[in-house]
Amino acid sequence: MNDQKSYSGRCFCGAVEIVATGEPVAMGYCHCASCRHWSAGPVNAFTLWQPQSVRVTKGGEHVEGYQKSDTSVRKFCELCGGHLYTEHPTWGVTDVYAALLPDFKYVPALHVNYQESVLRIRDGLPKYKDMPAEMGGSGDLLPE
Repeated sequence: MNDQKSYSGRCFCGAVEIVATGEPVAMGYCHCASCRHWSAGPVNAFTLWQPQSVRVTKGGEHVEGYQKSDTSVRKFCELCGGHLYTEHPTWGVTDVYAALLPDFKYVPALHVNYQESVLRIRDGLPKYKDMPAEMGGSGDLLPE
């Protein structure tokens, strides 16, 4: 019997629902221009999950994708345009936007792509210039 907690989310119109089960492998903020442009915000709050932990439970026929780069396939509802998640095949994770999971306790641990930041955040968390070394980045940290 699976006793892992599940967290539900949905697109803007409610036609598509997703469930993330268990715990994410990482949580934090991305400051890259691509995430900012996609989210229409100054920073993107992410939760990274193993791909098998995220599934569409309703409205799968309405899920569309857009792939601008080799590292990301952004998924959204074709009816309302509501953002759902981003597949990152290079890193083997799926990013479910933190705001999409209202019952999930979001506890960020780091900032990535901070060199591109347009909103400086003083929260004491590590600020990676690009990405941690284990994700193919430089691993260089920037000051708050």
